[in-house]
Amino acid sequence: MGLSAIFVLMIGYILNKIFYGFLTLFGVVTVIFFLFNLLGDPSRMLLDQRQDTAQLKAIQHKYGFDKPLLTQYFYYLNDLSPISVHSNSVESYTHLSANTFSYQALFSIQDHKVVLKYPYLRASFQKNGKKVATVIRETLPNTAVLALSAITIAIIIGILLGILSAIYKDSFFDRITAIISTLGMSVPSFFSAILFAWFFGFVLHEFTGLEMTGSLYEVDDFGEGSTLQLKNLLLPAIVLGIRPLAVIIQLMRNSLLEILNEDYVRTAKAKGLNTFNVVRKHALKNALNPVVTAISGWFASMLAGAVFIEYIFNWNGLGKEIVNALNTLDLPIIMGSVLVIATLFILINILVDIIYSWLDPRIRLQ
Repeated sequence: MGLSAIFVLMIGYILNKIFYGFLTLFGVVTVIFFLFNLLGDPSRMLLDQRQDTAQLKAIQHKYGFDKPLLTQYFYYLNDLSPISVHSNSVESYTHLSANTFSYQALFSIQDHKVVLKYPYLRASFQKNGKKVATVIRETLPNTAVLALSAITIAIIIGILLGILSAIYKDSFFDRITAIISTLGMSVPSFFSAILFAWFFGFVLHEFTGLEMTGSLYEVDDFGEGSTLQLKNLLLPAIVLGIRPLAVIIQLMRNSLLEILNEDYVRTAKAKGLNTFNVVRKHALKNALNPVVTAISGWFASMLAGAVFIEYIFNWNGLGKEIVNALNTLDLPIIMGSVLVIATLFILINILVDIIYSWLDPRIRLQ
């Protein structure tokens, strides 16, 4: 097969994945909209206990809450769509002045205008009208740093221990590693977070220098600036990486053992190659296939799974923001955060599918 045919096949594969990813995202948007809007009247949540009839009607009209639920749903899809339709009437929720976002007008249809814009995630109910996109932009990088650090720790240590467990199968080292893996998969993350914070941040604080809580950047005592505190990353990253570490160890061990029993590996050993070279040159690449799949799933889920860990360690990330939003029923932040996490999950899985096909030539792009 020529390079041009492979390129066309790859483009078709990626477009196919994007199409199904879009359908998945559409389903997520639909579910979260109806789920959270059935919890109660958003206008009453916005005003809390301070509302009167006039205020309530004004809020409902401003945000379109006085419309039927299905109409509100289409308003939400219109806000999210990069190409959207907006009314020229100032009385309509879809009037451009009602939503503060930059746009490029494409063309007009009677009393409506079609524009090109970034997806609009609306504004927070509880943060003085702060845009949800701004809240996510401020917190998501901290969550990404935490997730990347955790998965890096899990990958490096997990693959290494998995290889050693396979090479020294049924040894004392293998049994101890299996016990540790079982504990890592069975202990809840929030319990591990509390235990690590207490033991290493309080009991052993004098020796470790670590704090029980803290974020990547901390404001100084005079409130004049923030300083980078990398030491605060250590404990939450380790705790967040415990479960994927346990999974990677067992997947790497079992996959490598299976590969080491293949005929071509036995042939390589018969030719006089030592175990290290057999694993490095012949077995490792094929054994990594299930590990790559697991890593993709765990990394994407870490963005959502960091919620309780960030809250316990007071890490200023998207997970902590979601917990605070749940406590205050700040629906736009909850819905926007879930939507962003779902989008990242889909993109990561598309990328991993491509890497997976590269690792194993037997897999065809379809």
